[in-house]
Amino acid sequence: MSSYCDFAPGHPVHVHYHAREYGFPQRAEPELFERLVLEINQAGLSWETILRKRDGFRRAYHGFDVDTVAAYGEADVARLLADAGIIRNRLKVRAAIHNANVIRGLRDSHGGFAQWLDAHHPRDKAGWVKLFKQTFRFTGGEITGEFLMSLGYLPGAHRADCPVLADIVARDPPWARGS
Repeated sequence: MSSYCDFAPGHPVHVHYHAREYGFPQRAEPELFERLVLEINQAGLSWETILRKRDGFRRAYHGFDVDTVAAYGEADVARLLADAGIIRNRLKVRAAIHNANVIRGLRDSHGGFAQWLDAHHPRDKAGWVKLFKQTFRFTGGEITGEFLMSLGYLPGAHRADCPVLADIVARDPPWARGS
């Protein structure tokens, strides 16, 4: 079975994401929200498509500012659905707005999105998927698993022999800490 580590190194689109982001722990709310929106939008598409449209997503979703996206109304939905720089899918657009509002609520209940993730760590993938389905929209098994792997909450982003893995482990990802 082929892995991301097999084709991403040297690839014109995937190389930076593979070597500098995928699997690396993140704490900042805009980065966490961005990753969630991108993973949701990847459903049914290639990751390369999402990476190519990433700047378009950043512009369209106001730098992934949670408060701004949470306040989007129908005019913003129409604007997003007309924006060729992103994935124009009504369910995914509405999920981003809904999930921004959920993240705002996590500030009150847990201090923020990262703290909410920490409060529920460790869990196996099935436990995370159940929690995400109860909390967010458009977060099935693959989306949730990739989101958590991409942020270091679940292992498996890189093969054991991938040189990037040592950089990730040096940053103390949650999966390496266990319980």
